[in-house]
Amino acid sequence: MTAYTERTSGSPVADFVSEHAQVISIAVFFVACLAFFSSTTDTFLTLGNILNVVRQAAPILIVAVAMTLVIITGGIDLSVGSQVALVNAVAAILMAMGYPWPVVLLGMIAFGGIIGIAQGWFTAYQGIPAFIVTLAGLSILRGFALWLTQGYSIPIKDAPGFFWLGRGELFSIPVPALIAVLVAVIGYVIIAYTKYGRQVVAVGSNLEAARRVGMPAKWIVASVYMVSGIACALAGLLIAARLGSGSSNAAVGFELQVIAAVVLGGTSLMGGRGSILGTVLGTLTIAVIGNGLILMHISPFFTQIVTGAIILVAIWLNTKIFTTNFRFGAKAR
Repeated sequence: MTAYTERTSGSPVADFVSEHAQVISIAVFFVACLAFFSSTTDTFLTLGNILNVVRQAAPILIVAVAMTLVIITGGIDLSVGSQVALVNAVAAILMAMGYPWPVVLLGMIAFGGIIGIAQGWFTAYQGIPAFIVTLAGLSILRGFALWLTQGYSIPIKDAPGFFWLGRGELFSIPVPALIAVLVAVIGYVIIAYTKYGRQVVAVGSNLEAARRVGMPAKWIVASVYMVSGIACALAGLLIAARLGSGSSNAAVGFELQVIAAVVLGGTSLMGGRGSILGTVLGTLTIAVIGNGLILMHISPFFTQIVTGAIILVAIWLNTKIFTTNFRFGAKAR
């Protein structure tokens, strides 16, 4: 017979590092990026540049928080950039027609939720893989935005309250950044402390087991796409408010940045595990890299190469190193 023994308790520090290895790794990488760009450029750490970084990162973070929920369930939403563009364009068109901006804001958030729940219905209740549904959504929604605008930008005029959402400051902090922080806090509370958050994790870990114990598993899956749609609507509105216009060409490549931020933050593409704190750090890392490369006078197109490489390395770390069997300072058993 084989004798089994209990694993001896390890060092508290080693246990902590093992449990939070992914968040710690992205935190270290983020600090390294800050140090690198601070030493290679004179303007990176200036207050104006830092505020510019957090303002531009806000829409990405808002959608990345929602994408974290989607990926925790084992799904993915490739249509987020197209959703942002469609809301961005429709909001500008409605305001150009004379509708008051508060009405447009509420209407667009509802519109985003409808788009999201429609995609969630196909995924959860019709059994079509999320990759296929949202890939189709990526094309359909961007096509609608192009058709509505005919490829032109739609200017927004006489909406100072709306512009304040994208350009204003509160306590010297950009309003979009404050909104993004609020969304991140809400996302953290949902995952860590609510029944819904526990159900999202359970469904991502094992959908059939969650269904058998009485959880509304299909509704949970559908609902995270609704949350994603609402987040995309909010991001699209903030971009329109910052630029003062709506365009079907907004948020091109947005989905790549969002997914990179979530995966880099340690959320498992297999589902069942995710971290809002990691997503925040991943978003800031992507934003810092893009900003730093521009300040170094490197082609902005090179940022796409770096982002793609980051996704590849992050997935490699996610699947090969930071697995459930990974323990800091211990041999695999």
